[in-house]
Amino acid sequence: MVVEKPLNIGALARVTGTKVETIRWYERVGLLPVPARSAGNYRTYGEPHLGRLSFIRRARDLGFSLEQIRALLDLAEDRERSCDAVDVIAREHLDEVDRKIADLQALQRELASLIGQCRHGNVAECRIIEALAPPK
Repeated sequence: MVVEKPLNIGALARVTGTKVETIRWYERVGLLPVPARSAGNYRTYGEPHLGRLSFIRRARDLGFSLEQIRALLDLAEDRERSCDAVDVIAREHLDEVDRKIADLQALQRELASLIGQCRHGNVAECRIIEALAPPK
């Protein structure tokens, strides 16, 4: 999207699907540059803010941490630099995703096992409740 005139924070929020408070927070933590102010002291955002916020949103959707996003944004500033550092960040994130998937698969197996042991009797005999209860 091309920004023809400056956007206020509400318009930027609508265009990017980001909450206003989240935009303010990204400014406070330094992910989004502080915008100029209008004569009425309203924040005014332009194309660079829109592009950067879209980058942040997409990276968050992919599960990158704020520190990883900060590093990626810093790396993106130097267009001539080798992308090796970007690859390292992406590979570390992929490793973390793989660990989470393995953990979720183990959880899935455990839950399936508990459900498979269910005798469909009353709660006093429920294997799922037994497994969740503290040891006696």
